[in-house]
Amino acid sequence: MSSITPRKTARQHRAPEPEHRTAETRWLDDAQQSAWRANAAIMIRLPAVLDARMQAEAGLTFFEYTVLSTLSEVDDRTLRMTALAARTSSSLSRLSQVAGRLEKRGFLQRSRVPGSGRRTNATLTEAGYAKVVAVAPGHVAAVREYFIDVLEPGDLSALGRIGSAVGIAIDQNTPDLGAADSSPRGATPETGSGV
Repeated sequence: MSSITPRKTARQHRAPEPEHRTAETRWLDDAQQSAWRANAAIMIRLPAVLDARMQAEAGLTFFEYTVLSTLSEVDDRTLRMTALAARTSSSLSRLSQVAGRLEKRGFLQRSRVPGSGRRTNATLTEAGYAKVVAVAPGHVAAVREYFIDVLEPGDLSALGRIGSAVGIAIDQNTPDLGAADSSPRGATPETGSGV
């Protein structure tokens, strides 16, 4: 008789199923479905409209502008790439690709942070700052046209609470993406209220 231990199959080595796949599905009621679909339309259509308008008017993508404007709002116009990724709700790899394009255009400069580890700073150049100052009025006009001015006064505070709650849920349930910086974006005299 042989004392061979049977091999475990791949199925026996699988991680347990996530809770949302094993628990009974909690379907959306009509009101929840309506709210979700309206929000999904905002998430999909608004960035696309802002991006198309930004490219037509300024030769930047909406995300490129977001990167530049975020850097314009910090005192020394410099952030670590990891912090910039968090503030722009981006992955580090996506940000690195965009930073490379912006660097080639002279709008930002990347520099290695001295010390151990792979740390890099992104700094907005004078040309990048001038681009933000030139582009910001058109961007604010688009944000007002498609978003702010079509809302009721109480909607803004509700959207702030909603955005914070959803951001917290995303950060808590997707730790591998990194927690986004939820601090309010500051205003600068040249770019308005942080848009």
